[in-house]
Amino acid sequence: MQRLRKVVTLAVCLCLLVLYADSSTAQAPAQATAKLRDPDVIYVPTPPAVVEAMLNVAGVGKTDIVYDLGSGDGRIPITAAQKFGARGIGIDINPERIKEANENAVKAGVTDKVKFMNADLFETNISEATVVTLYLLPTLNEKLRPKLMKELKPGTRIVSHAFRMGDWEPEKTLNVEGREIFYWTIPKK
Repeated sequence: MQRLRKVVTLAVCLCLLVLYADSSTAQAPAQATAKLRDPDVIYVPTPPAVVEAMLNVAGVGKTDIVYDLGSGDGRIPITAAQKFGARGIGIDINPERIKEANENAVKAGVTDKVKFMNADLFETNISEATVVTLYLLPTLNEKLRPKLMKELKPGTRIVSHAFRMGDWEPEKTLNVEGREIFYWTIPKK
């Protein structure tokens, strides 16, 4: 009788564990697909050669945390993890892009080094970034500039594909496959 009670107790515990695991997994996709607001830009992927040049000009390495604001399919954080050994955080307001980025991270085998957040880049804390990458419009870059200056530590590297940041002169400008890349560092405060 005592052995039967132990078996029943064990079976109940296992059922509860399975139910708990199912409910927590079921909740995760709902959070990842929340509609926040309409995106500010349409999704246009950055070519692989430009991605690598952006990460190279920023000197990305194993100790870096690369934040990609408007991360799309996740190619910049994934490349930062795969080829440079960095950690990557992608922020995108479009839940479909986040789903695609997570699928791409699984395919690339870097889910231990990258994370994608369905969030508004203007409202998300980015203070742990050592590198920030952008492919936004000039008006959005300018709108984002005060946030970058406020939240990021001096020396944090900023790289933008195609668009400048108002009157903030880039320290470096590259041309890769006919596309411009701009590089800045956050100055001492």
